[in-house]
Formats: sequence, structure tokens, C-alpha cells
Amino acid sequence: MSLLRRPGPRPDAGTAGPLPSAPFVERVAGWSARHARTAVAGWFALVGLAFLAGQLLGTQALQQYDPGQSGVAEQALHELNVTRPPAESVLVQARGPGSAGLTFAADPRMQQAVREVAAALRGLPGAATGIRAAVLTSGATGPASGTGASASGLVSADGRSALITFDVPGPRAQQDATVRPDLAAVARVQAAYPDLIIAEGGNASAGAAGDALLESDFRRAEYTAIPITLILLLIVFGALIAAGIPVVLAGSAVAATISLLAIPSRFLPIRSGTSEIVLILGMAVGVDYSLFYLRREREERAAGRSPAQALRVAAATSGRAVVVSGLTVMISLAGLFLSGIELFTGMAFGTMIVVGVAVAGSLTVLPAMLSLLGDWADAGKIPFFGHRRTAARPSLLWAALVRRVVRHPVIWGGAAAAAMLVLTVPALTMRLGNPFVDLPANVPVAQTLARISAAFPGSPAPAVVVVTGKAVAAPGTHAAVAELERRASVSGPIRPPVTASWLASGRGLIVDVPLAGNGTSGVSDAALLTLRDQVLPQTLGRVPGIGYAVTGSTATTYDWSTTLRSHTPVVFAVVAALAFLVLMIAFRALLLPLASIVLNLLSVGAAYGVITLVFQDGWLHGLFGATPGTGIAQWVPLFMFVFLFGLSMDYHVFILSRIRERCVQGMAVTDALTDGIAASAGVVTSAAVIMVAVFSIFATLSFVDVKTLGVGLAVAVLIDATAVRGILVPAAIALMGERTWYLPRWLSWLPGWQLTDTGRPRAVPSPGLT
Repeated sequence: MSLLRRPGPRPDAGTAGPLPSAPFVERVAGWSARHARTAVAGWFALVGLAFLAGQLLGTQALQQYDPGQSGVAEQALHELNVTRPPAESVLVQARGPGSAGLTFAADPRMQQAVREVAAALRGLPGAATGIRAAVLTSGATGPASGTGASASGLVSADGRSALITFDVPGPRAQQDATVRPDLAAVARVQAAYPDLIIAEGGNASAGAAGDALLESDFRRAEYTAIPITLILLLIVFGALIAAGIPVVLAGSAVAATISLLAIPSRFLPIRSGTSEIVLILGMAVGVDYSLFYLRREREERAAGRSPAQALRVAAATSGRAVVVSGLTVMISLAGLFLSGIELFTGMAFGTMIVVGVAVAGSLTVLPAMLSLLGDWADAGKIPFFGHRRTAARPSLLWAALVRRVVRHPVIWGGAAAAAMLVLTVPALTMRLGNPFVDLPANVPVAQTLARISAAFPGSPAPAVVVVTGKAVAAPGTHAAVAELERRASVSGPIRPPVTASWLASGRGLIVDVPLAGNGTSGVSDAALLTLRDQVLPQTLGRVPGIGYAVTGSTATTYDWSTTLRSHTPVVFAVVAALAFLVLMIAFRALLLPLASIVLNLLSVGAAYGVITLVFQDGWLHGLFGATPGTGIAQWVPLFMFVFLFGLSMDYHVFILSRIRERCVQGMAVTDALTDGIAASAGVVTSAAVIMVAVFSIFATLSFVDVKTLGVGLAVAVLIDATAVRGILVPAAIALMGERTWYLPRWLSWLPGWQLTDTGRPRAVPSPGLT
């Protein structure tokens, strides 16, 4: 690609069609402009077909497995066609001012309520199995009664709470539907006993509440993102039509992608949270790409070019920057494929699709719409903002700042880098973990689970050893299980009672092994490792013809943590390396991509520090509904990195492209810095404000981990668009000088700009426009 015209007149200067040897992006824009109606109709036809296909196919709830041994055990159970039904509990508890002295044994209403709940559950065919209810038995006086009766183990130690436990049958993927009759039956009993707390909690009910909340959040994000974006674009452009173009393109890209998720749901786990992330990310990048392209086209028209010439220049400059930025974002998102977490692969696929569709729309249908609209793109002037020109003037403020930075790059750059490193310091104390209940505290089922945990502070769920193989019923297996039972002790890492049960008509065996600790502590993790690495290899591991794997809540949490810890450095390294290659090819420079990656890492580190201060240390926690001291959800830092590394490059690529253009035209590096950043200030600021606003929607949703992601993304984009753009980028390039564009001779085959003997970039002769 070149921005310089060959000597001599161009016969096509007044047409929209570039020469056949023009760069691909420019040729696409020229075709779209010449066949505008076909391009626009084709785009919306494709969106309609995607929506229709999504409705006909439907998104499948594909079976997903946890990482590590837990996933191996789950897969073994699935192959045996065995489901471990989610366990549910119904809490019956006295409430009100006069409830202090009431106990289950002394309160006939509590006893009657327990019987009615159990009867209601039994009256729902197929809705509940394995029902166990608190009962009174005759015997010696117990602490729960104070009478001649003692309570069962489903009555709390203080006697004020009782439980009914049961299992929800059927696949876990359908537990949202199968648990509803149980919840309705419990609610009917609750209505008959207003003086009691009768509430259900467990894995199935928590999952159903979480999915309903996610769906509600998605609708709220959908209803909020588009109006906010449109309002900000109205302010930017001052005209209704121009402001509506990016919203229409981004919205259609999101709609098409969410519909198309029905296809990868056949081979990748696609969950409801995927659509939420696709919506937010798709609106952010879709609007940004359209904004970059549209503002450049309007800028060229304001400079006196014909509409056809303006489109070609916008394609050759902003269009190319959109392609490079889109590739970088997609590479970053592809890092989730290396996370080792099966659930993340669906999210990676969905977000990569929406970015790719947004890039395609910006390069094809956007030029066609601009060609069709012509001057009508400026129609619908907005009062107070309608006076805005089609192209923003160079920013005097940013130009003045850059000139100061260029004169003293060490001082300004060092101060900005030091400030970002100070913000990064809190991230060194970041604690990663998974909450016991991943629901907001105000959700009824979360409150119920908290009450159950307080009334029945028992041991954690046992480790579940799944044994399969041809010799699973052999005498050696029986002997190994017996030896495993003998190794359990009340003070050791594995505790009694160790129980075993057959699966699938004797084709499999499940051994439940209680562990020391509370299920999430280091004691429980150590006990799990003792079981996996020592006890099982010395017992079941010595039996030929069988295999085993350990799952359970403790094992699942541990496997998630260790998988993320081990894979995250790989994701960081691969994403950074691939981004470096893309930028090196795009700019034909070696030092510039390195500087961009370092600056990106600085902004990511600063964002990590901010979320640590807010969501772990408690700064402004009330504003976001966070609970201080709970730590950061394990998946958030990884997602923040892959999102931010790509999105930060969005601004870097656009700004560096403007600087490079001026260098190619013969400006010195320092002058190109000032002019390029000042000329792009308006569009970059506008894009950053829109992206910050869209990401801030995350902070208004229900789940704290999603709030954390939203705050981190918004902070990082804000830092990128201010400190990085205005200080660190010009300081770094000023320090590198002409070496900014250095490329070894053995890489001179790369396409694009070439370098003269003095190191100053010049254009490769090829058709183009200034």
C-alpha cells in the first residue's frame, strides 16, 4: 500500500474504482461504492439469513467438562450414561421476634412444615429423588429437644433449623427446568407458613437463579448499550444519519453473530454469558471501526476531495488500520483457546466472530452506505451540536502536550511510566479465588445458602473417585477399596466414612472420600493431593485393568485454579508474540511493535492494580456492590488480558498509522508525532469515550466478577487514550527517533513501506492517493 501518487496524471481520479493493482482493502471499497445497492442489500440479507438460521437451529447446550482430573472423571460418568444429580436442600427455620426460644422439637408448626414440604416433593413425579427430612426419634434427651426425644442429623445443633434434602434427577444441562416444580412446591408451603422461613437452596436452584439473572442482565445491557452509544455519536457527529451509521453496522454485526452462535454450539460449549460478552465487545469494536473509517472519509471530503477520492483514501488509511486492529484483537481473543478451560473456547469463538464480522462490515457495507447517502450523511442536524464540521480540526491541546513530551521524553515518559507502575503495585497482592456461591448477595437463593451454611457448618462435600475398566468388579478392586477405607482417620488428610457404590450395572464404581478442611482451604487442597498422589496410587493404582479419576467440588476448584495458573503464562507469551508479528508486518518495523507491546502491558498492569484496590481491598466497594477481602475471580485477569491486549492495539494502530503517513510524506519523526496525534485526537477521544461507556455497562450488571471485568476494561481504555496516547507513545518514539522504523535487511521482503539508506521511510511505488 502507498499513500503517494505515481508521477503523472491518473485516468481514474474521478471514479470510485481503483486500479486493479491497488491494495485489496481499497479494491473492496471501490467495488462496494460502485455496487452500493447490491452491497447494502447483500449485507442485510446475510444478517437476516444468520438470524433465520439461528432460530431454526437453536443453540445447543453441549456437554462440557471441567479441566484436569475432574473433567476426566465427568467424562467417564458421561460415557457410562450416569448423571450425578444436583443436591438440593430446603431450610425450615423460625423467624420473627418470638422465635429466639423456638426449636424444631418444641415447635409443632416447624415439624408440620417439614412433613408438608417432604409430601409436596414426593407428590411431584420425577421432580425429586432421595428425599430425606428432619424427624424426631424417641430416645435420650438431646441438645436439640430438651425432652425425651432426639432430633435426626438434619436438625441443627441449636435445634432452631431443620433440613429436607433431595436430588434433582436428569442431566445437569436441564436442571434449570427440572428444579422449577420443586421450587414452586416449596414456595406454596412457604405461603402457608408466613412465620417460618421455608426456602430451597442448592446447585440446581443456584444455577437456575444465575441463568435467569444472566438473561436479565443481557436484556439490560442490550437496552442500555445501543442508546448510550447513539447519544455519544450524536454528540460526536452532530447529525442523526451520520451517528446512526456506526450503530446500525455494529448492531447488525452483533445480531448476526449471536444468531450464528447456534452453529458452533454443536461442537463448542456456548453458554448464556457468551452472548452478553459478544454484545458488549461487538458494540465497542464495531462502533470504533466504523467511527475511524467514517471520520476519515468526512475529513477527506472537508479537505476538498470528491466523494470517490475520499472513499479511496479512507479505505487505504483507516480501512487498513481497521484490518490490522481487527487481526490483533482476534489474535488476542484466540489466546482463550490455550487457556485449558473448555468453557472459554466458546467465548473465544463467539468474540472472534463478532470482531471479524465488524471488520467485514466496515470494509464493505460502510463504503456502500456512504456512497449511497452522499451529502445526506450530514442530514438531521442536532441542536447545539449540528454546527460540528465533518472533520475535527487538529487538537491544539494534544499538540501542545506532545511538543512538551518530545522536548523532554525521558522526564515525561519516565513520570508517566512511574505513575502506571505505582498503579500496578496493588496487583502484586491480588488474590485469586472462586466464591462459595457465585451469585449477588441479594438473590434469595444466595441468602438461603448462607443461612444453611451458618446453621449447618459441616464438612465439605467428599472427593468423588470414579473407577472404570474391565477389572472394576475384580477381587483386587474390592481389596483396594478396603485398603483405602483403612487409611482414613479422623485426624488424617482423608476422613471416614469412605463409601463405595456401583454404577451402570457394575460397569463403574464411585468411591466417596471425605477430605480434611472446609473444602476450599489449603488444608483441603493438600488432602486432595495426598489422595491423588499417594493414597490412590498405592491402592487402586496397583490393580491392573482399571482406571480412576477424582472429581468433586474441592477437586473441581483446585483443577480450575491450577489449570489457569499453568496456562496463563502461555496465553500471555503466545498472544504477545503473534501481535508482535502482525504489527511488524503492518508497519515494517522492529522496535515499534516492541514498544507497543510494552506500553500495552503497562496499561494492563495498571488496570489489574485498580480492580485489586476496588474489589479486593475495598476502595469504593459500596459503589459496585463488592465485598472487601473476597479476592478476584480466577477467570477475570485472563479475560482482561486477552480483551485489553487487542483493544489497546486498536488505538495504537490508528495513531501509529497517522504518524507513519506523515513520515512517508517526508516529515521528521518529531513533527510527524505532533501532527499525527493532534490530527487524530478528536476521533480517538470519541472512540475511547464510547468504548469506556459501553464497558461501564458491565459495572452495572449483577455479578461481581462481571463488574470487575467491566471496571478493569474501562480503566485500561481510559489510560490508553490519555496517558499512553499523549505521553508514553510520543516519548517512546521520540527516544527511538529514526530507529522507530528500523527493519533488518533480511526482513526487507515484507510488503508495504521500504526504508532509504538513511533510515527514513519512503513509499514503495504503487498506485495510490495522497
